[in-house]
Amino acid sequence: MKTKRFGWLMAILAALALLAAACGDSGSSDDAGSGGDEATTTTAAATDNGGGGSTDEVFRVAIVAPSAANDLAFTQSIVDGVDALKDAYNIEVDITDGTFIVEDAAAAVRGYAEGGYDLVIAHGSQYGSFLADLAKEFPEVSFAWGTAADTFGLDNVFAYSAASDEGAYVMGNMAAALSQSKVVGVIGPIEVGDAKLYVDGFVAGVAAQDPAVETNVNYIESFSDVALAAEAAQTMISGGADVLTGTAQMVVGATGVAQEKGVAWFGTQSNQTSLGPDIVVASQVYKWDVVLSQMIDQIKAGTLGGQSYEINLANKGLVIEYNDNYPLPDDVRKIGDDTAAAIADGSMSTGVGG
Repeated sequence: MKTKRFGWLMAILAALALLAAACGDSGSSDDAGSGGDEATTTTAAATDNGGGGSTDEVFRVAIVAPSAANDLAFTQSIVDGVDALKDAYNIEVDITDGTFIVEDAAAAVRGYAEGGYDLVIAHGSQYGSFLADLAKEFPEVSFAWGTAADTFGLDNVFAYSAASDEGAYVMGNMAAALSQSKVVGVIGPIEVGDAKLYVDGFVAGVAAQDPAVETNVNYIESFSDVALAAEAAQTMISGGADVLTGTAQMVVGATGVAQEKGVAWFGTQSNQTSLGPDIVVASQVYKWDVVLSQMIDQIKAGTLGGQSYEINLANKGLVIEYNDNYPLPDDVRKIGDDTAAAIADGSMSTGVGG
């Protein structure tokens, strides 16, 4: 499935901007977004940011991602990150989502590179299999990919990753303190990347808070199998778990079961409160804009890649967002806040990862 975002809105804005320019008394104009390639379905006029009448050129960003742009998980996190920067950088964004098949993603990334986008984001660690060779073909195009740390030694590739174990550790602490049955469950997709970091961090957090709490982990070997995630959640609840967590877009199946059974849920990647308004305690939210802004600044300065970035609690690329509707005891909330602060200032470590 391919989703093209913002086309109609940006086209209207462009038309209004042109009309205003024709009717006004200013003789200046911006030649922004003039690529004219077939992959581009959105247009945007440059906007005045108030800096003495100066304008910024449109900065064109393309996102290729494996799941739906509104999955409340991995893909939505990068879409939200770009959206957060749209006004500050006058960004025109185009999205091709649902490209779980690597060959489809490669074709989409190539199309955007041929279209001359300023930044092409390949949002999936599986995309590294083609990105290194493709980036060499387009040395004037800047690429970013994650979650990963490898730039392939190329001057036009950025890499980005998430210290997902950090927020997981915080929420594992809270889960152990919150559990009455002393059994919690973790549903993982495939044991790689930020998913593995998250699972390991949560398990470590539970054990640090209360070694007596039993933590059951089930990797279902799929990022997208909603039914299998629901089945895993049901099995864990039947086994006594009264707190659950999980990572990747398949968690909508698990949260549905948790909501039905009244079992607490901790989310990650995006704010998952809407998946279970009554049962979501908190979510570790990825704020990719923290590092995307640095990439864009580098590109504008002439550096197209060659650097790796990480979001974490210290740089506020990871944020714990609570569900205010969940009746979280004050002492458990304090555990979460204190742990997050200690990790952020370096006085505490999760003991997970490199």
